Amino acid sequence: MSNLGKKLLKQGALLVPMAAFLSGCGLDASDDSSITEAQSPGTVEPTAQVAGAAIKGVIQQGVVTANRLLEDKSGYYLPDRLAAKPVRTADDGSYELRLRGKADGWALVELRADGSTRMVCDVVPSCDQVGGGQVEFGQTLELSSDFVLRGAGDLVTETVHLTPLTHLAVTLAERSDEGLSPAALAGAYQTVEAWFGLSVGALSLVPPDLTRLDELEAVSADALQVAITNAAFLALVNDNDQWQSISDVLNNMSAQVVASGRLDITGDGTSLALADIVAASAAQASELQLVTESSIIDQKLVIVEYRNVQRFKTIADVYSGSDDGDTSVADTTEPPTTEPAPEPAIPADAALLSWTAPLTRENGVSLSMGEIAGFEVVYGKSADALDQSIAIGDASVDELLVDDLSEGTWYFAMRTLDTDGNRSSLSEMVSKQI
Repeated sequence: MSNLGKKLLKQGALLVPMAAFLSGCGLDASDDSSITEAQSPGTVEPTAQVAGAAIKGVIQQGVVTANRLLEDKSGYYLPDRLAAKPVRTADDGSYELRLRGKADGWALVELRADGSTRMVCDVVPSCDQVGGGQVEFGQTLELSSDFVLRGAGDLVTETVHLTPLTHLAVTLAERSDEGLSPAALAGAYQTVEAWFGLSVGALSLVPPDLTRLDELEAVSADALQVAITNAAFLALVNDNDQWQSISDVLNNMSAQVVASGRLDITGDGTSLALADIVAASAAQASELQLVTESSIIDQKLVIVEYRNVQRFKTIADVYSGSDDGDTSVADTTEPPTTEPAPEPAIPADAALLSWTAPLTRENGVSLSMGEIAGFEVVYGKSADALDQSIAIGDASVDELLVDDLSEGTWYFAMRTLDTDGNRSSLSEMVSKQI
């Protein structure tokens, strides 16, 4: 990477997860006496590990258990009656438990709150708590006893994170004629991601602790967007007499999904709406910029705010086939297509590039994410001389904010690098007038 490329990265060039393309060559928690912080193997019986994090804010000392999802004779999937021994989440929200049997199939994971459970307030500037009073950003608050989060995942390949969004996805999957089948769950996860304008697979990302962003070495805008969307559920409680707790908000939205398989778009005055969450997410992304010192994180928060503003503008189309939530990946053999994103919330001296690409090489051979080493964006003030570059050593990037551009027309293109050192041809060139 050139010195100029490094300089631009320091000035706030933004890296975000993506799919890439290359040319080339019944969950019951018992009392504390049966809850453990970790599971000791101590047996030759095969077991499957289930691990993840419970994040809304970070949920500490939540009671987590899991059940395998088994198919009955009619093809309907239900949780196994034999549950894993409950464990408590750690101070960072993480948990780890084990299920008897081999590491195959899917599992349903559930967290419940009790008197020992606390949640970190991740809403700026503060969170309203049950019974009155406020808790400042970064401090902990109690959760009501009816607070529940669920998530599900493949025991072979996935960790299972527990958030309000995964809870809605499990609730949606339960409406399937097959019950909580792998297909129903995978489809429900993608549907919820599309509702909120999240990238495919975003609910499998580890949501960062929004109260400690300046301590993070690296975090993607996709992961930030997931965390901020989850935070928005609690933000709706603030200054709203209708909703007394995060449980009230989550229960209202879950009831909508149970009844219709959807969330109200703009609401009816008595129920929460998808637009409420998206608007609160944009507001929280903006508020977080005021309390974050890292210029890199700040740039990514700008992107998250921009995404939610754009999602709000297109919220009426969320359930149509042409809405912006359609995150399917096209099957093409062309190089990655780059395009300048629309202007709102982007600094005047910057260009926001975004790209999508299929998981195939130019010769049509499939390409796995594990084969991708990173990307290179090249740009300049002449279409014939793209003499500046930014290297991206992350295979999960689909947006880049290039700032500190002087007046004039700037031209951009990109290429993909694989782990063997092969490079794709340059994508189609795009330009922006500064």
